[in-house]
Amino acid sequence: MPASRPQPPLSRRGFLLATAGATAALGLAAVPARAAGGPRPFGRYGSPRRRLTPGTLYVDPYGRGDFATVQAAVTAASGSGRTLVLAPGVYRETVAVDATRTGATWIGASENPRDVVIVYDNAAGTPKPGGGTYGTTGSATTTVQADGFTARWITFANDWLRAEHPEITGTQAVAVKVQGDRSAFIHCRFLGHQDTLYADSMALGTFARQYYAHCYVEGDVDFVFGRATAVYEQCHFRTLDRTDLAAAPYGFVFAPSTAVTNPRGYLVTRSRVSSEAPDAAYKLARPWVPSSDTTARPSLVVRDTHLGAGIDAVAPYTNMSDAYPWQSQRFAEYRNTGPGAVITVPQNRPQLAREQAESATRAAYLGDWRPYERR
Repeated sequence: MPASRPQPPLSRRGFLLATAGATAALGLAAVPARAAGGPRPFGRYGSPRRRLTPGTLYVDPYGRGDFATVQAAVTAASGSGRTLVLAPGVYRETVAVDATRTGATWIGASENPRDVVIVYDNAAGTPKPGGGTYGTTGSATTTVQADGFTARWITFANDWLRAEHPEITGTQAVAVKVQGDRSAFIHCRFLGHQDTLYADSMALGTFARQYYAHCYVEGDVDFVFGRATAVYEQCHFRTLDRTDLAAAPYGFVFAPSTAVTNPRGYLVTRSRVSSEAPDAAYKLARPWVPSSDTTARPSLVVRDTHLGAGIDAVAPYTNMSDAYPWQSQRFAEYRNTGPGAVITVPQNRPQLAREQAESATRAAYLGDWRPYERR
């Protein structure tokens, strides 16, 4: 069941969320209540009195909209094609969009994703009130199962920290899990540590197409993972420093788990990877072959992308399990730049030929769905 906590005790990172000086370092803006006479909370997107469309609901944590929580608005927005306009604020809750709520659109009213933050702090090993633990999927702050979902100018975060919970070994903490086909995130931010962005599908035989454009994603271990057919265009991936580790590798950016029957997995194009960690402390990717699909053959193409010094240029790929070596998967690069893209050991960096690169495109991955034509 989705949970919400209007006024929870703040963790260390949660406290940073609420303080302007420290949130800049985390990339999370503090959003105080609007002063009298200040800017309208919904900007050019109107207000509950003047709606964009009859299907629009307005969400504001300070009580100036139709609902004060995102989940309450989602619950009310039954059916298809509903729009939520989110006023600036920190929404500390978990949110679930089930498969029946197709064609939903969420808009951050300020058109700045730093202003609208949906955040919670469950990890895979966090105990559930009724017993057991949440597991990786259950740790997600936001879960989207519906097809046709679009989000713009919103931050999705999970601020669970290993240092605050040394007793917990299940450290996966998902900011958002996306399973629907034709899911688009434009100018959004995804913040977490392990397993930040779970780009997945509803079933093994479902090749959910997802599109991420002008997005920012940060984390440390496998922080972009899952079996979706996903395109990441003009995105910024940021690897975090880890004070709990003394030696590399600190983590891995991508961990696709593409089904063997899916001809395409993750495509990263015209993007960049930067790092807070020491040089060569991170691997670019490792294949995830889950126990639920031991026939998976992970697929990742990184092309026309700047790889910073944080990526190990000598050996950018490694195994998650020796039973499924990365060399047997579908990993390839094309025309990447930067210190992390220097080819020093050719057999460690499979490259696409020009003819192969012609089919490794946004249009080829997304087919007849073209969200990039209406940003």
